[in-house]
Amino acid sequence: MATPVGERRAAPARCRDAAARHAVVERAIALGVPRDYGRTRHLRLQREPVHLVPVGEDIHGRVQWLQPAAARALARMRDAAAHAGAELQLVSAFRSIDYQLGIIERKLARGQAIDAILRVSAAPGYSEHHTGRCVDFTTPGFAALEEEFERSPAFRWLRRHAAEFGFALSYPRGNAHAIAYEPWHWCWHA
Repeated sequence: MATPVGERRAAPARCRDAAARHAVVERAIALGVPRDYGRTRHLRLQREPVHLVPVGEDIHGRVQWLQPAAARALARMRDAAAHAGAELQLVSAFRSIDYQLGIIERKLARGQAIDAILRVSAAPGYSEHHTGRCVDFTTPGFAALEEEFERSPAFRWLRRHAAEFGFALSYPRGNAHAIAYEPWHWCWHA
């Protein structure tokens, strides 16, 4: 049964301080993430927010979280998109540094090379998802987390209107971070 967004739920666990964040980054380095990853990819370490609020369920029925101001902007943006006939479904929002490490570990266990993993996933500590300000979207009729999303009415709506709500596409084609094109990944910067 789905949990209503307004119902109290425990926010996801986060690193309690800089030392805990550093320990997770060191574990990632031990797995093969280059020590100079942030410098060479033009990415900085991201802090996890103190406060998170639920923003609804993702396409898999899991409650997703954002920091409060980003959550308010997202609600306004999704309402405007829906009014225009574009459905913005959640795939992912806040993701802890430790959870990001788990993604890397699972991909390595499946035999993927670290270089290939880092082309499609930011290293633990460097993902915008850690900030509680970004969201991955999909829309009915399009596979989640696939480039085909760029052909959707939802993506066209985002390209035209997301900036009005403080959101920007983080990883366009040929981005300076050497991360694959992600038309579904939008971060709030206002």
